[in-house]
Amino acid sequence: MLLIHCPWCGPREELEFRCGGESHISRPSPSATVSDTDWGNYLFTRKNPKGVHYERWVHAFGCRRWFNVARHTATHRIEAIYAMHEAAPSAFDGADAL
Repeated sequence: MLLIHCPWCGPREELEFRCGGESHISRPSPSATVSDTDWGNYLFTRKNPKGVHYERWVHAFGCRRWFNVARHTATHRIEAIYAMHEAAPSAFDGADAL
């Protein structure tokens, strides 16, 4: 089980959270000119890396606030937790992992 550090409530068990999918996805616009292929890719195509993946999480059974998590998909190690409005961290050396 993962121990996730909520930015507002502190460390909590994974059962209190829900993953909201991949973060940092930009909606194509203007919507009147977006092709069906581009719209379909926006709705359904997601990255599935073996490595660090950027995800949205909500503390569903706590403060109910959203935040971003950079998680390694093979080890489930959480590399960074950061606010929804912040840019994704670019590099990880393992020293700053939570």
